[in-house]
Amino acid sequence: MAASTKAVALFKRTLALSPPRCPGGGQRCSSSPLPLPGGRRRGGSRLLHQGSPPGACPASPRFQQPVSPLLCPQDALSDGLKTCYRYLNQTSRSFAAVIQALDGELRHAVCIFYLVLRALDTVEDDMTINLETKVPMLHDFHSYLYQPDWRYMESKEKDKQVLEDFPTISLEFRNLAKVYRDVIADICHNMGAGMAEFLEKKVDTQHEWDKYCHYVAGLVGIGLSRLFSASELEDPVVGQDTELANSMGLFLQKTNIIRDYLEDQLEGREFWPREVWSRYAKKLSDLAKPENIDVAVQCMNELITNALHHVPDVLTYLSRLKNQSVFNFCAIPQVMAIATLAACYNNKQVFRGLVKIRKGQAVTLMMDATNIQAVKAIMYQYVEEIYQKVPSTDPSSNKTQQIIVSIRTMSLPNGVAVSRNHYSPIYLSCAMLLAALSWQYLSAMSKVSEEYVQASEN
Repeated sequence: MAASTKAVALFKRTLALSPPRCPGGGQRCSSSPLPLPGGRRRGGSRLLHQGSPPGACPASPRFQQPVSPLLCPQDALSDGLKTCYRYLNQTSRSFAAVIQALDGELRHAVCIFYLVLRALDTVEDDMTINLETKVPMLHDFHSYLYQPDWRYMESKEKDKQVLEDFPTISLEFRNLAKVYRDVIADICHNMGAGMAEFLEKKVDTQHEWDKYCHYVAGLVGIGLSRLFSASELEDPVVGQDTELANSMGLFLQKTNIIRDYLEDQLEGREFWPREVWSRYAKKLSDLAKPENIDVAVQCMNELITNALHHVPDVLTYLSRLKNQSVFNFCAIPQVMAIATLAACYNNKQVFRGLVKIRKGQAVTLMMDATNIQAVKAIMYQYVEEIYQKVPSTDPSSNKTQQIIVSIRTMSLPNGVAVSRNHYSPIYLSCAMLLAALSWQYLSAMSKVSEEYVQASEN
């Protein structure tokens, strides 16, 4: 009975759109989740196309508690902000929900940050724009934020509305506090320059792979971290330590690049570094050939090992966060990423089709990743899964095992594993049912918020 009660209570927290006020205070308790927006077509940031699914996240006592529910009715949204949230839902439903779970004015700043970078990314993605036009646009895009009438009407991309109605987005950008404007404009400037650099340049060395991922994802992590600190929901060190923030983005971007090998090949894109794949094949596309499957898997394992080196930075970064909504926003995509790498490691299916984590698994991760100890336990679980699959004949096996040992030590400094599988059978039965219901609910969350915006306009 106790297990059933616990499961029902967890489900109720999942459905909490407007958390109650905390005892003894005027602030509301937190019940929200990601972040760093992940996917990409021809160029730009995968983090701006996929986002992690939203999740229900019970609050932990170690966190500060203020939060606003998804587009809470008491928010007095301007017409421009209503339009921006509608564009947010249209361009990335999953990311829209997690942005709207952030606290206070930070929510609006991150919404505008996302739309500005999505507009920039749409320019970079649009193959109908010739290079003579595109390169200057990418370099100058940050300046358009201060040009009230600037818009671009010739894009053929599906998200062209963020360019056609850029005046609305730039107006709401200019309405933000200066501390937010400075961050967004600076990141937009640097990302535009990086995108222009890699327009006709392939990723050759592992250093260039890191540089490319920095431009399209690390800068997102750095920008978000600076926004967190500017909001004063997090300490200044979160925004100042750009190395850790960069690693947050690189871990997500590299995971998506590794997982999406086949999709990218089918669409004529190449993001795996030549320095690595050239040791296994003459052309990157050769790895998709059935006769090369063994060396293809070895190549992928080496890249996964490279990505795992960011995990210690990820854990250090997350350990500094104090606000529950920010923690959830940042932690959920990271645990999704480690689960994805564990599914991909030594898996031939990556070269035959898309490897995904199960929906039930995703929901469990979203509900569990609400404090640093839980995240460490999740990381430990999945690196152990990878460790058990490391072939003794794999060329990078020693390096893989070494980084896993480092992650183990950091995850469990006292050598005591925190079990995540101690539930009773009745709890597991309830959890499976509630996970399925929660997934349906979470999938509809963005739709609800979009309908709210439309209703507000009417």
